[in-house]
Amino acid sequence: MKPQVYHVDAFTSVPFRGNSAGVVLHADGLSDAQMQLIARELRHSETAFVLKSDVCDDCDVRIRYFTPTVEVPICGHATIAAHYVRASVLGLGNGTVWQRSLAGRHRVDILAQENGYRITLEQGTPGFEPPLEGETRAAIIHAFHLGEDDILPGLPIQVATTGHSKVMIPLKPEIDIDALSPDLAALIAISQQIGCNGFFPFQIRSGKNETDGRMFSPAIGIVEDPVTGNANGPMGAWLVHHNVMEHDGKTLRVLGHQGRALGRDGVVDVNVTIRDNQPEKVTISGTAVILFSAEWAIDL
Repeated sequence: MKPQVYHVDAFTSVPFRGNSAGVVLHADGLSDAQMQLIARELRHSETAFVLKSDVCDDCDVRIRYFTPTVEVPICGHATIAAHYVRASVLGLGNGTVWQRSLAGRHRVDILAQENGYRITLEQGTPGFEPPLEGETRAAIIHAFHLGEDDILPGLPIQVATTGHSKVMIPLKPEIDIDALSPDLAALIAISQQIGCNGFFPFQIRSGKNETDGRMFSPAIGIVEDPVTGNANGPMGAWLVHHNVMEHDGKTLRVLGHQGRALGRDGVVDVNVTIRDNQPEKVTISGTAVILFSAEWAIDL
């Protein structure tokens, strides 16, 4: 079958909101170079290429992810989009799918709803690098045209991961997060220094288990990503790790709001399983909307 491409908005049920992703079904016949060219042409922050599972015994589907410039291990919103498309095309009911990517094997739960599907991705094991201190911390704060007094006191700026690392930058709630306009060249230079390409400034909504965040990753060609599962998931783990948000000792649920500054509001539903007051497992979930699909008009 010819590859078929879909334009999907993820972490929203409203067209032209959330985070747009490309999804390419029947991508097995494509070369690496062709996948990269397609991702460049589609110009989404990520495009997911859905492949058969016949090369692995422990998965139902394989997915590869490309930004317009590079291949990345996994992408949260493109995973939601890919499984939303696959479930819609196959007419799936409630169930579990195991996928393989460069980030490993992941569980995906599919919940059929009246007007579509809710997709839940179990992310990788939470992890935290040593806090970024001294000149590096100061450079990150300066790159966002902020001061030390704009950061939540007593908390680190730190790389956190649930399979794909991001720099957590906890802001005081009074900061106008929508007004941030970072020095992108400075962020690229810092990325090269610390080995992490994503910067996630966020703030906690007063009295709620809800946050507002923005994600910048210019080093891999993404000036700003509207709604990011690979940032909100690690953020949930970070909140538990540093005991920032109240929880019952078993789970923490956070609604991560993002995209408002770009006119692409969306919500990532983050659930953190807790053991001994530390994050053990993180899932992100959301719905999506398919804007259009098409088959290639040429032979690739």
